[in-house]
Amino acid sequence: MIGYTMVGTTDLARAIRFYDPMFAEMGMKQCYKDEQVAFWGDKTDANAPRFATGYPFDGGKAGVGNGTMTAFLITGSELIDRLHSIAVENGGVDEGAPGLRPHYGEGFYAAYVRDPDGNKIAFVCYDINKKI
Repeated sequence: MIGYTMVGTTDLARAIRFYDPMFAEMGMKQCYKDEQVAFWGDKTDANAPRFATGYPFDGGKAGVGNGTMTAFLITGSELIDRLHSIAVENGGVDEGAPGLRPHYGEGFYAAYVRDPDGNKIAFVCYDINKKI
């Protein structure tokens, strides 16, 4: 269903320094980059969902939408904990420490951060007791 998700940035090099280690931990490599945008995902599968950050196409200022978030489905709490730490260590801002969120469902485990441009991302496991 999703081809790619893109978030805007005001500094592509800084955004790449933020996202590269996080995606490396998730087993995703950078699959495309030019002076405007960088993509992570499976370079060999054009139909696999990808994530991108880049300068807005219209040349305007990158903005952050309140209530907009990209959530990455992760296999377990240990990886979610590591990803949250990696994100904060690379310029992200904590928006919700790793932990259970029972109000979203029994076994729902998540962590939330904002990237250096203020885009909100989440690492989630719908049922921490099951493998994805």
